[in-house]
Amino acid sequence: MKKPLKITLISAGVVVALIGGTLATTSIVNAVKTPQQVAALEPYGELVTVDGNQLNVAEFGSGEQTIVLTPGAGTASPVADFAPVINGLKDEYRILAVEPFGYGFSDQADTPRTTENIVREIHEAVASFGVDEYILMGHSITGIYGLSYANTYPDEVTAFVGIDTSVPEQPGMDRVPGILKGAPALRGLGLLRVMTELGGNPLEGNPAYTEQDIEYMDVLAMRNSMAPTYLDEVNHLGENFAAAAGTTFPKELPLLLMYQAHNPDFPTWVEMHEAQAATVDYAVTREIDADHYLHHTRGDEVVAATKEFLAGLPAA
Repeated sequence: MKKPLKITLISAGVVVALIGGTLATTSIVNAVKTPQQVAALEPYGELVTVDGNQLNVAEFGSGEQTIVLTPGAGTASPVADFAPVINGLKDEYRILAVEPFGYGFSDQADTPRTTENIVREIHEAVASFGVDEYILMGHSITGIYGLSYANTYPDEVTAFVGIDTSVPEQPGMDRVPGILKGAPALRGLGLLRVMTELGGNPLEGNPAYTEQDIEYMDVLAMRNSMAPTYLDEVNHLGENFAAAAGTTFPKELPLLLMYQAHNPDFPTWVEMHEAQAATVDYAVTREIDADHYLHHTRGDEVVAATKEFLAGLPAA
């Protein structure tokens, strides 16, 4: 009886050793390869100093009206992710695509990721471009940050355009996803890289994205995904949604809200956006048959709806 037990223990020891060796390898590869890949990328945008750190803003187009574009939570490369929107609008508008701290080529930041801090940082970066009136446009969590932004700087924001944006009444936002609690370990051990490389980029083959767009997304995902700044933002989600509870956009601010026609996670998604639209004097709502990332597969529709909305705004 002792011999089989000994063999089992030896086998277990071999497995543990193999796993340990594999994790050591993935950790080293990730630690060495990520900085090399990021350094090889051609930077886009302009780095603006905010609170002693560098925040990246990319400018496109030269139209008379400016659109400030901000990303959904955890978007590794906002500029690459928004490529269909930027390419569709830059012929008529000046676009400032903002990459908040922890996103794209921007630095990590120690400042707590509260709505107040994020909004202030974005505003400071935008102000450095000498623009004092603009359309605020964004995806997902921009629905929460945008509410605060529009109410904090009502004399600057002339309209709000939402791409499947979050709403304060969104249920379940007080709970941090379980997988994120183990994220630092996954990142440190290089397993995030392994999972990403095995899974591939779902936008591969999408004609709206170039190979360079895909490269930016993949490489910057290795740099930014599950990094401290993003994890701190996730940990503040409950607080940030709670702070937005009961908040509405300024009544005189025109709204365009584009959203999923069928959101499997939130059955009342359409109704929540319609209710939000009803709080302002002028609003346009549009259901789009796509998943949360409307601009990935329905970029042309997002662009067309945005142009139509902005062209039809009532005179000030």
